[in-house]
Amino acid sequence: MNNDSTADFTGLGETPDHLKFDEAVLERFMSEHVEGFSAPINVKKFKGGQSNPTYLIDTPEKKYVLRRKPPGKLLPSAHAVEREYKVMTALHAQGFPTPKTYVLCEDPDVIGTPFFVMDFVEGRIFWDSSLPEVGREERSPLFFSLVDTLAQLHTIDHEKIGLGDYGKPGNYFERQIGRWSKQYKSAETDPIEEMDALIGWLPTAIPGDSATTIVHGDFRFDNVIMHPSEARPLAVLDWELSTLGHPLADFTYFLMVWHFPPDVRGGLAGRDLEALGIPSLGQAVDRYCLKTGRQSLPDLDFCLAYNMFRLAAIAQGVYARALQGNASSDQAIKMGTQIKPLAALAWFYAKKAGA
Repeated sequence: MNNDSTADFTGLGETPDHLKFDEAVLERFMSEHVEGFSAPINVKKFKGGQSNPTYLIDTPEKKYVLRRKPPGKLLPSAHAVEREYKVMTALHAQGFPTPKTYVLCEDPDVIGTPFFVMDFVEGRIFWDSSLPEVGREERSPLFFSLVDTLAQLHTIDHEKIGLGDYGKPGNYFERQIGRWSKQYKSAETDPIEEMDALIGWLPTAIPGDSATTIVHGDFRFDNVIMHPSEARPLAVLDWELSTLGHPLADFTYFLMVWHFPPDVRGGLAGRDLEALGIPSLGQAVDRYCLKTGRQSLPDLDFCLAYNMFRLAAIAQGVYARALQGNASSDQAIKMGTQIKPLAALAWFYAKKAGA
């Protein structure tokens, strides 16, 4: 996101009518199902979160966060709050930085759609990856703490923590390319030549490495709450796209910020990284390899092309929902302007990879 739009995505706002629910019913539900809960509640919606509407639940004793499926017609397999709850609960028990979860409600009669309740975590969220809010000496530690956190996730034994069935092992790229191609086509509004070319090329260029780990699917600065004063993640959020998958797909998604221009999601392309005190792409790759025991990252260009294609498909879905009036944020309609630039960048890396 660019700096100008940050205010549109941060903080709390009034809940739009189509995302309101009966707060008295929720209060009764939390009284019965959330240990230590005390009424009354005050509900406000977070402005951020394009996909699953997210609310602050304030009580006299503490603050909670409620995350729900949006109402309306949804794309197949999207908005899986049940999966978010499952993975966050399992990882929190391992000491991985996710908020503590309390309850999952799959009964649509409570607030209209399934939801779960978790702790509210106080800390810093950085929307611009150049980290203008902090001094030069703080920036490298913040970047490396994210790389280390993702490396930690990719070294957790998913079988041992009860997530052996969290996704299908193997053929990750093949399945994801098929999934996002279908999602994109089902939400398509205008034909984009590069997207059609990528849908044809990506399945033909899948790497042979078939590693399987838990993958977050949307790992970036604005999905992580940082400690108020330390370079330490307190809570990794937005697990909607998580599954069992290829760790390099997950890591190269994070690396895309080095390839985006500043007006696309606060990108770093063209910025003077040394002057800013931000690690280079190579330093981030080396750090990840060190923390995971990998020797190198082959197939980097393929992975970047795949991730930019996937992001374009996600943006298309958000934009299509906005046109139908179901999106969680007023800003969702602006996602339409990002689809073509992402598709062009994806095709650029596809050609570098031999397309």
